[in-house]
Amino acid sequence: MRFLLLLSLSRFAVAQSPQLVRIPLDSPLTVTTSNTRLQWQEYRGRKAVKLAPLPGHEAAQNEEMQAVLLGTPFHNGVIEVDVAGARRQGYSTAGDLSGFKGMIGISFRVRGDSAERFYVRPQNARLDDQLFRNRATQYESMPNHPWNQLRDSSPGVYESYVDLEPGVWTQLRIEVEGTKARLYVNGSPQPCLIVNDLKLGDSRGQIALWARVSTDAYFTNLRVGATP
Repeated sequence: MRFLLLLSLSRFAVAQSPQLVRIPLDSPLTVTTSNTRLQWQEYRGRKAVKLAPLPGHEAAQNEEMQAVLLGTPFHNGVIEVDVAGARRQGYSTAGDLSGFKGMIGISFRVRGDSAERFYVRPQNARLDDQLFRNRATQYESMPNHPWNQLRDSSPGVYESYVDLEPGVWTQLRIEVEGTKARLYVNGSPQPCLIVNDLKLGDSRGQIALWARVSTDAYFTNLRVGATP
C-alpha cells in the first residue's frame, strides 16, 4: 500500500543537537504496510493515524502491525512521537495477566526484515504485580533478538518500569547514537530504558510505526532529527 510522502528527512540538521522536523501523519504518506491498514481519525482531540488489523485478523495471536515510512532514512539522532495504545475492545485477555495486551512503539533502522524497536505496554504499568509492571517498556531487535529471547538470555536488561496509562496520549522520545539508544517517556529528563548494545550494530534504515494486532494503536506528532 503506497501513499504520497510529503516530507523528506534530507532537510535534517546535522548538529549534535538536531533540529526536529515534523513528519505529518494526518495526511497521505508513502508507506509499506505489514498486517495492517491505515485509518485517519480524530482521537482524544488530536488528528491521528491508526494501525488497524486487516479484515479477518482481528483475533490473531501475537501478530505485528507495522507501517514503514518510506523516505525516512535514519542513522543517528532523535525520534519523538505521541502514541496512545490500549488493548483492543473484544480482544481476549487469555484469562490471566499474560493476556494483557496493548503494545505500541517505533521501529527504527528498518531494512527489510531487520529492525531495532522500542515499545511500551501501557496495560502492564498499573497492575498489582511487580513483575509485570517491570515489563512496561521493551527493546527488541528483529529478526534474531525478539523480546522473549532477550528476556530469557538477559532477564530485566531490555525492559523496565515506567508509569503509563492505557489509551492516553504518551510521548516517546528515542535517542540513538551508534550502538546505543535511550527511551524517554512523557518528557522525563531521565531515560526509563537504556540499551548500550543495539543488536544490529551501527546500522541505518527507515522509521516505522509499530503495534501488536491486539492494540488500538494511534500515532501523532512524529518529529525526527538526524545526525551523521
